[in-house]
Amino acid sequence: MDIGTLRGLGTALVLLAFSSVTLWAYSSKRQAAFAEAAHLPFADEPTPAASRSTTP
Repeated sequence: MDIGTLRGLGTALVLLAFSSVTLWAYSSKRQAAFAEAAHLPFADEPTPAASRSTTP
């Protein structure tokens, strides 16, 4: 086995890993989990001032 064959096998493995991660990330089963994770930075924000009562 020469270095060219090893490089080819390495490239094929990396392509397979990349394809697997891409399919996993864009699968419809993961959509809800990723939507929830997208809103995590806003989870600890205070309530907006417009929803509070401003009557003295």
